[in-house]
Amino acid sequence: MGMVSNITDKNQSCIDACTKCVQACFECFKMCLNEPDIQARKNCISILMECALICQQAVSYMSMDSQFSKDLCNLCASICDKCAQECDMFKDDHCKKCANICRQCADECRKMV
Repeated sequence: MGMVSNITDKNQSCIDACTKCVQACFECFKMCLNEPDIQARKNCISILMECALICQQAVSYMSMDSQFSKDLCNLCASICDKCAQECDMFKDDHCKKCANICRQCADECRKMV
């Protein structure tokens, strides 16, 4: 299901999960900035950015079928797990949804390893 070739078809499920996670993390980041308890969310807000960035990088590596894709996806899974854990600390719908998407991404990334 690659855009210009079928070389990355084996990674497509993980590419899709990482892309979805990027969007969820950026959306949650924006929503958390507007919550009244922003001080309590400092660590969560930080990890949301880290998660979005590592997922973007993983998509790039998988899209070019990099020899380091599996290594990066392993790190991505760890960061996604941590992000899900942080988001789960808050009761907001956006945080709960983001946590679930992060867990799904981590599961897909672990399949790459």
